[in-house]
Amino acid sequence: MAIQMAANTADVISLNRFSDVVRNPGMALDLQQLDKIRVNRSAVERRCAGYGARRSIKKQQQAAWLLKAISLIDLTTLSGDDTQERVKRLCSKAKQPVSAALQELLGITDLNLTTAAICVYHEMLDTAYSSLKGSGIHLAAVSTGFPAGLSPLPLRIAEIEYSVAAGADEIDIVISRRHVLEGHWQALYDEVKAFRKACGPAHLKTILATGELGNLANVAKASMVCMMAGADFIKTSTGKETQNATLPVSLVMVRMIREYHELTGYYIGFKPAGGVSDSKTALLYMTMMQEELGRRWLEPDLFRFGASSLLGDIECQLDHFNSGFYSAAYRHPLA
Repeated sequence: MAIQMAANTADVISLNRFSDVVRNPGMALDLQQLDKIRVNRSAVERRCAGYGARRSIKKQQQAAWLLKAISLIDLTTLSGDDTQERVKRLCSKAKQPVSAALQELLGITDLNLTTAAICVYHEMLDTAYSSLKGSGIHLAAVSTGFPAGLSPLPLRIAEIEYSVAAGADEIDIVISRRHVLEGHWQALYDEVKAFRKACGPAHLKTILATGELGNLANVAKASMVCMMAGADFIKTSTGKETQNATLPVSLVMVRMIREYHELTGYYIGFKPAGGVSDSKTALLYMTMMQEELGRRWLEPDLFRFGASSLLGDIECQLDHFNSGFYSAAYRHPLA
């Protein structure tokens, strides 16, 4: 059963890769702006509870949204037992995230569908760079003492520079959580600003590790400070915390993105990571982005999923859309 894309084809595939968004230059740290931030937790939770209830995405529309979700994935492997062969297989999957046979059945072979990026440790950059060359898929490296971020600042800055020199065009950094917990906003601002400078042309994604920041007000203020310091993206988690991405935390961060856009006119991206492992959850996050920020934020230059297992579940759902039956997970290996 082919998906009838017609005029909606452009809504499914990636339209751009950092083509028309002016990079956020940052601004001076405004502590008065931070003092205005208030978060009503119960209101945030009520808002999040309504996303699925208000908007039901079914059948052909769901299949199209899931194809869009594939184009938003940072396909990630951050394991201690990563090997070059595993990274090569993951890069192959990024270049062809849906099997040729299923693409043919769905009628989407002309979409040239890929994931947005591959995300790896620095040690695997050379392998990933060689495997992705010419594909247009971005290459991201986690950096700055990931996941704890507790190595000396000069080493964290040097790590960014090494990764950019090795071919990474996106750097996912971790902030020092202690600056947030102690309310040292100037220290956080200076740290992120130094990271942004070290990135040069590479885009900077700041990982807040929201599960370790104590409360939603801290999440909101940390988000704003990172954007003021020049972050291109704000990201929820490393995927290594006890609690990773959640809808309430994400809503708070997205509202800060909206506030920063209203304040400066600059577009900041958002990346939930850790815990987004199935299609239903991915659709909830996409609904949130559509309702809170608008259609423009459903492109890979402004929204990403940091995920590994999500792609396999999306393939299963697309297989079900085509055949009416759920396929076994082993039919959709990642690497």
